[in-house]
Amino acid sequence: MNNSTYQLDDFALILPISQTARITAQQFANQQPNPEKAEQVRLNTLAVWVVNDYLQMMDIPTDLQASDSWNPIVRLCGDVADLQVPSIGRLECRPVHLHQQICSIPPETWEERVGYLIVQFDESLEEARLLGFIPSVATETLPLGQLQPLETFIDHIWQLRQSPVNSLVNLSQWFAGIFETGWETIESLWNVPELRPTYAFRGIETLELDVLKQPESITKRAKVIDLGIQIHNQPVMLIVEISPEKDQQTSIHLQLHATGNQIYLPPGVHLTVIDSSGAIFLDAQSRKSDNYIQLQFRGEPTEQFSVRVALDNTSITEYFRI
Repeated sequence: MNNSTYQLDDFALILPISQTARITAQQFANQQPNPEKAEQVRLNTLAVWVVNDYLQMMDIPTDLQASDSWNPIVRLCGDVADLQVPSIGRLECRPVHLHQQICSIPPETWEERVGYLIVQFDESLEEARLLGFIPSVATETLPLGQLQPLETFIDHIWQLRQSPVNSLVNLSQWFAGIFETGWETIESLWNVPELRPTYAFRGIETLELDVLKQPESITKRAKVIDLGIQIHNQPVMLIVEISPEKDQQTSIHLQLHATGNQIYLPPGVHLTVIDSSGAIFLDAQSRKSDNYIQLQFRGEPTEQFSVRVALDNTSITEYFRI
């Protein structure tokens, strides 16, 4: 999933830095043991303050006091610039200097973040430029050309509001045998007579996804989806298969199956992968005689995406993090 780039100068939002913000940042800086750490904390504090002002302008609630960046012990021990957004999660607000082309992203901020906003400062510290956003990172350096515009950030926040952070399916934990509630082995679901597909009894060769024989590196789980997407009260089954690839990537294979006495999926069912910016990345649609439909792709560590199953005006979406 490749993120689109845009011209920073065309979309950056300029915001004033209040005297209260500068005073608070200096107070936090004065608590640090050396000038280098003091400057780090000062800029981090200002970046969080600017993002906090921006979110308040957009009527998005925030909680500065609950943020690690407002905790004196965490400020001293780490390089954090997070802002707690209630019911959504923590945003990381990373500062950069004027003319800087790369932003530093400390490893301690790679986890438990719902996105990264980059804030640019000049020497006067009288105003800041909100440059853009990226939903996830996995390296210590972020080229600013990879940032997405603020409009994408607002869409991202809206998506997270529809699906709180604690409902994200963490695929990396699947490799360690940790699975979220509702995601079962395929065998256990097929042992339920009402769910086992009729066509599965015709022989395993009729089903490309052989649940009985799989390499140890492959992990599979399934979930029954029943939100009006059914025929004769038969839900559908979403199967997610993951396996590690080279360069720390993860291969992801999705299948949507008919269940029970329904041999075929309802015609017109969509299985859609949506990337972190909200754009459709892949889509498959069932035809008249499809037992199942499938999609396959690869993703980077910490990357987020969602999978939507839809028929007509009814849909259900599952949210994932690699």
